[in-house]
Amino acid sequence: MTAPQRGRRNRRPQNQRRNPRRDLWSPAPALDAPQPIKPAADPTALIDSLGPPPLRGHSSVAEHHLAAVIERAAAVATALAASAGLLAEEDETS
Repeated sequence: MTAPQRGRRNRRPQNQRRNPRRDLWSPAPALDAPQPIKPAADPTALIDSLGPPPLRGHSSVAEHHLAAVIERAAAVATALAASAGLLAEEDETS
């Protein structure tokens, strides 16, 4: 191959143009009403199901810190949902 042919192979064909630019501030479609949010009974259940962290000699400490972060994140998410009026009503029977 000659040099011009080699360079042409890596170029984008002329008929393939990039997608047209969209205006960043164009109107977005309306969202559906959000569903009520029910806080998790045990926010650490998923991470607990994976077993202890694979850190020799430090797994119990790491497990404790992971649980603390997850519980705090769940508390903040619940507070945000409450401030937006999105918490599900609690059952009277439970």
